[in-house]
Amino acid sequence: MARGFKELEVYQLAEELSDEIWRIVVDWNFFAKDTVGKQLVRAADSIGANLAEGCGRGSFRDNRRFINIARGSLTETQHWLRRAYHRGLLTTEQTAKLQPLITTLAPKLNAYRNSITKMIQTNQ
Repeated sequence: MARGFKELEVYQLAEELSDEIWRIVVDWNFFAKDTVGKQLVRAADSIGANLAEGCGRGSFRDNRRFINIARGSLTETQHWLRRAYHRGLLTTEQTAKLQPLITTLAPKLNAYRNSITKMIQTNQ
């Protein structure tokens, strides 16, 4: 875990997704921001935050646990994006911009988790 979290491609993608979601939600009306918006932003921000925290924990097992939490936050983000879209808060264009980020991020999180699992197995 010598590599800093900011250099991880998976973390950079999480940041990009989170920032794009912020740019969208900030323009919503108060009710939409206060309900769906806050949940969506928190879930998206949690992906990168958990990746960062996992890197800082100092053990591969702890890191893997936080990667699992980040994966859960990505799934939660997808849920809130679906809710936002079905409630007319997201345009088709916004959805089209977010979808490739999610499609790329999900397998990268899995690959990162697999690489950490291999490190755990190597160090046993």
